[in-house]
Amino acid sequence: MPEQSNDYRVVVFGAGGVGKSSLVLRFVKGTFRESYIPTIEDTYRQVINSNKNICNLEITDTTGSHQFPAMQRLSISKGHAFILVYSITSRQSLEELRPIWEVIREVKGANELPHIPIMLVGNKCDESENREISQAEGEAEAAQWGCHFMETSAKTNYNVKELFQDLLNLEKNRNISLQLEKSQRTRKIREKCSVM
Repeated sequence: MPEQSNDYRVVVFGAGGVGKSSLVLRFVKGTFRESYIPTIEDTYRQVINSNKNICNLEITDTTGSHQFPAMQRLSISKGHAFILVYSITSRQSLEELRPIWEVIREVKGANELPHIPIMLVGNKCDESENREISQAEGEAEAAQWGCHFMETSAKTNYNVKELFQDLLNLEKNRNISLQLEKSQRTRKIREKCSVM
């Protein structure tokens, strides 16, 4: 279990091109970028309220590839909550989440999983004409994994704030709120990571 501190770490996983960075940027900065730029790993910080105290919400946007298993395991071990993103237009992107789910189970331990906020997210629901995974299929997969489910669109800003609020509401050990502090809206920290 990660140590209790003023940081609350949310880790975002998913295949390349599913819109992980777009979801995070839409939430943190309110922007959307049309072009796809692969991520190695970015960390964003946002000041929020936790137990009536100021807390740093730290969002780690991970790589979409499986090239860095050590980084993946480290992110999981330090994470307090997880967002597992697939694209509703790609069945393959959902398949690629299964091994990540298994690593989360292994690192966190099956007994701890019911107490860890985890959200399975079907992104790009604005592209319903190209849909390969129905909402019912996504909900069934989430039920099988024992986690929560939501469909989003980073492009249209559909359910983006709700995703993060619902995820934080799942936290049972702390009372966390997205009522942002006005004086310190958002800072981005870009971390260049190297594999040891």
